[in-house]
Amino acid sequence: MITKEEVLKVAKLARLELSEAEIAGFTAQLATIIGYVDQLSAADISGVEPTCFVAPSHDPLRDDAEAPSLPAESLLANGPSVKKGHFAVPKVIGGT
Repeated sequence: MITKEEVLKVAKLARLELSEAEIAGFTAQLATIIGYVDQLSAADISGVEPTCFVAPSHDPLRDDAEAPSLPAESLLANGPSVKKGHFAVPKVIGGT
């Protein structure tokens, strides 16, 4: 069972401020999710071979192949701000 303290810890890590009602709601929802995962953990999978894809004959990956790309100038023309040949975006890390 997940506790209120665990929900508060996750909220702090995610930098979320939760009301008491939200904390209670998330505690119940996360407990339900963990219950479903526990049910999956209880399933007997002995003898089941690990796979990457559900259908073994289907491989959606393609071989890497070099192909021409668009010129940088035409791509950068779509951006609102360009500096030194790159898209310029506002600083998002380390701000107060």
